[in-house]
Amino acid sequence: MDVGAHEDTVEDALDRIAAAWDGGDAAAYAREFTEDASYVVYLGRAYRGRAEIERAHVPVFGKWQKGSRMGYRVLDVRPVGPGAAVVLTEGGVGKPGRVRLDKVQTYAMVRGADGRWRCAAFQNTRRNRLLLRLTALFERGA
Repeated sequence: MDVGAHEDTVEDALDRIAAAWDGGDAAAYAREFTEDASYVVYLGRAYRGRAEIERAHVPVFGKWQKGSRMGYRVLDVRPVGPGAAVVLTEGGVGKPGRVRLDKVQTYAMVRGADGRWRCAAFQNTRRNRLLLRLTALFERGA
């Protein structure tokens, strides 16, 4: 990398993931994951590998989430070793200007030999407001 060149960050990688989603580009989206990445959606379906992630997102971007936008807010970035970090976000997808951050996501990020951060594992969990309230009640009573 050239001196003075921008060093890729975890946030840059998350921005690329969101931009690929916003562009409806399954190939660009999948490129932000490692070749052997694991990807778990909020329904519990697991995909393995970049090629499977790309195939799964072609109908997502072409049909039921066509034109949607991704939003996220980083809650925590925790380095876990050289070139590795666990990232916790709240995020969501929706119509432009109306993206609810209704999911909690965990990204295991790794820096490749090319200096770029990519996601090696992704877990997406939808918030269940009722269960969160009940859990809070039980935790207060414990």
